[in-house]
Amino acid sequence: MGSRTFLIGGGWDRAEVYEPFLRVLRGERRVGCLLVDEGDGAAQFERYATALRKAGPSCAPVPLPVPLGGRFEPEAALDGIDGLLVCGGLTPAYQDVLAGCLDRLPGLLAERGVPYAGFSAGAAVAARRAVVGGWLVDGVPVCPEETGEDLAEVEVRAGLGLVPFAVDVHAAQWGTLARLVAAVGRGDVPYGAAVDENTLLVVEDGRARVSGAGRVHVVRPHPADSVTVRAYASGETWPV
Repeated sequence: MGSRTFLIGGGWDRAEVYEPFLRVLRGERRVGCLLVDEGDGAAQFERYATALRKAGPSCAPVPLPVPLGGRFEPEAALDGIDGLLVCGGLTPAYQDVLAGCLDRLPGLLAERGVPYAGFSAGAAVAARRAVVGGWLVDGVPVCPEETGEDLAEVEVRAGLGLVPFAVDVHAAQWGTLARLVAAVGRGDVPYGAAVDENTLLVVEDGRARVSGAGRVHVVRPHPADSVTVRAYASGETWPV
């Protein structure tokens, strides 16, 4: 796992969810923004750049677009970058563009001292076992169909392994906590954290800390094929 990871559950109107990430950046505070470009990459980059500049006026967002179906090549992309923000969009597409460097990117980040922040899809793929979407378990709905990320059955894929738990996002707003409950209950992931919008989860030195407007809902397996859920508010921590 990386030394410090910032996971944002979505939302746009809270500068404070970016501020802790920006505070740890060194050098010129150049933030590489990895985007899966589905044809509107420039507009999407400007949206993130605006949010980052609002949180830290002296930061310098840098676009790192990857076309849909392409591959992210981190060795060259990280040159001159002080922090990496993996942005939002279709989570399966982000997992796909990162699939070729899942075993390399975490080491490069650690070697170069580049902090990782994930927004929505970027938060989900930070996990070792990433919940990338879906809304059905064995054909039974567990969350709204529109949250399925163009997938039907709930799907778990290999992620970056920056955190040991699975991550779902937009938890309270989209009803995705139930999807994470299903994944943990089936044993597809060891345990998980469902992050509300406008909420930040920072993982560092073996602990996770919540800040922002919402909560992080931690789902753990329990005997008899059940799970437990505990919600953590801003300022609360737990060992990972």
